[in-house]
Amino acid sequence: MDAQGRGRADNIDPADQWVLNPNTGEYELRLTPSAPQSGVPRPRRGSPANAGPGAGTRARRAPERESPATPGPDVPGPRRRRGVPAEPPPGRRKGRTKPKKSKAKKILLWTGGSMAFVLVAVSAAGYLYLKHLEGNVSTTDVGSAGKKGFSKDEAFNILIIGTDKRTGKGNEGYGDKGSVGHADTNILLHVSKDRTNATALSIPRDLIVDVPDCPTKQPDGSEKVVPGTQNVRFNTSLGQDGRDPGCTMRTVKAVTGISVDHFMMADFNAVKTLTSAVGGVDVCVAHAVNDKESHLKLPAGKSKVEGEQALAFVRTRHSFGNQGDLDRIKVQQQFLGSLMRKMSSSDTLTNPAKLISLAEAATKALTVDTGIGNVSTLKDVALELKKVPTKNIAFTTVPVLDNPTEKVKATVVVNQSQAPAVFDAIKSDVSFTAVKQKEKKEKAEVAARLKGARSAAADIRVDIYNGGAPGGSAQETLNWLQNTEGVPKSSQLGNAAAPLSKTTVEYSPDQADQARKLADLMGLSASALKPGKSEKNSQGLPAIVLTLGKDFKGAGASLTTPTKAPEVDKSTADKTVCAS
Repeated sequence: MDAQGRGRADNIDPADQWVLNPNTGEYELRLTPSAPQSGVPRPRRGSPANAGPGAGTRARRAPERESPATPGPDVPGPRRRRGVPAEPPPGRRKGRTKPKKSKAKKILLWTGGSMAFVLVAVSAAGYLYLKHLEGNVSTTDVGSAGKKGFSKDEAFNILIIGTDKRTGKGNEGYGDKGSVGHADTNILLHVSKDRTNATALSIPRDLIVDVPDCPTKQPDGSEKVVPGTQNVRFNTSLGQDGRDPGCTMRTVKAVTGISVDHFMMADFNAVKTLTSAVGGVDVCVAHAVNDKESHLKLPAGKSKVEGEQALAFVRTRHSFGNQGDLDRIKVQQQFLGSLMRKMSSSDTLTNPAKLISLAEAATKALTVDTGIGNVSTLKDVALELKKVPTKNIAFTTVPVLDNPTEKVKATVVVNQSQAPAVFDAIKSDVSFTAVKQKEKKEKAEVAARLKGARSAAADIRVDIYNGGAPGGSAQETLNWLQNTEGVPKSSQLGNAAAPLSKTTVEYSPDQADQARKLADLMGLSASALKPGKSEKNSQGLPAIVLTLGKDFKGAGASLTTPTKAPEVDKSTADKTVCAS
């Protein structure tokens, strides 16, 4: 077959070869063998058989479904195979002069157009539904108390606040009528940078704290500073004197030293709607409960609660432990762990009706800061949290002691002998559960930076910058190094070009012994040492660079970060624990 023949054979229109398979109801492509082709190019329809050279070009551009021309007098017709009847003359063919589109092709074109329409419609509907969900979310601008956006590549801290607000639909009838809502339940959720673990730290509402001054945004766009108060319950950090969730975030920072990135706040009604959306939450009680205060009534063992019964479960405190807030916190932690398991279960994730119901309930129930105040960002937060295995989500509580100033014990204070280690572990992104350590080789290489010889303190040549520490820290460190630690070759050079979250020491390879000695004096961990380049000091001599970060605690205060979390009373989200 020559080039012309090959062109015709290769360009069969597949749309004309689609046929309906009666067994499957689907259209299938069936390419039938090509009809015998002439070894001679056929002239264009309506052109004389003996046309000149230009006719050949026109013939190649002709439509593929032209009727075969009669061979000219000098061209023999195609040979007929034995047993195959000769084709009738062109003039005797009926219905072939103007080919029609096959029925299959029409169906294919119609369904293709419909599919495009459906895709556009679904996309539009999805967009409209997302905008609908967007309208469900309430936001509060907390200003500098939180971050402006959300990063998928960093550890993050979200303060979850449950208010005892008694106003609004679904919140009436629970006593203390008309309450604007205080910080009744408070959980600081820390999600690790590598998403292998998370820590949910409960903060008792009756914890005695100092609430700092709090700038709050007013409805007219102005800012009002609510004065701080000393030696008050933690729950007054919200609602009291017009305080917003940003005030609660600032109070958490003042108490723990942990920066809060965002907040999520829910009221009584949220517990009811969320539990109903997932079809109930499994709980367990060690003994039968009949609480007249919260109206919780459950048999001993496992039960499923939702709606009003779920709210009664998290509110009751007269049926467990010593009937105080600390035992109620444990019950709430067990409930949240069960809710997490239910929300991430295949029963929920593969059920479109439940997912839509959950999306509606969650967006209507939550008030969040403007940094995460749109549905796409909330989705990102949820997806990052979903990466954490439930077995590595640890629930614990701020270590506390009974308030020593009270005869009748009603409030608690931070246990200063235990709590700082818990706060430091969270700030240092250390897990409270046994997780599989990643990048062990890299960690070993970092640890090795502290191994080796140390120079004498007098031989250290260092330039000091303030990279986010309190004002005056660089000068304070300079005085301490020169007058207390015997490091005379040190200089204070003001502020760094950019702030750092952690203090660092950058040095060239031949200054490693000086860097190790400085790390010993400063109480720095191996991760603070950054091999790189030195800089020239004011005398033109090479000097290592000490940049004081936001973690700086003062000259002489150790900056060694913990590598292991302290032993604490905790539970994990993967296990069912019976409240007792």
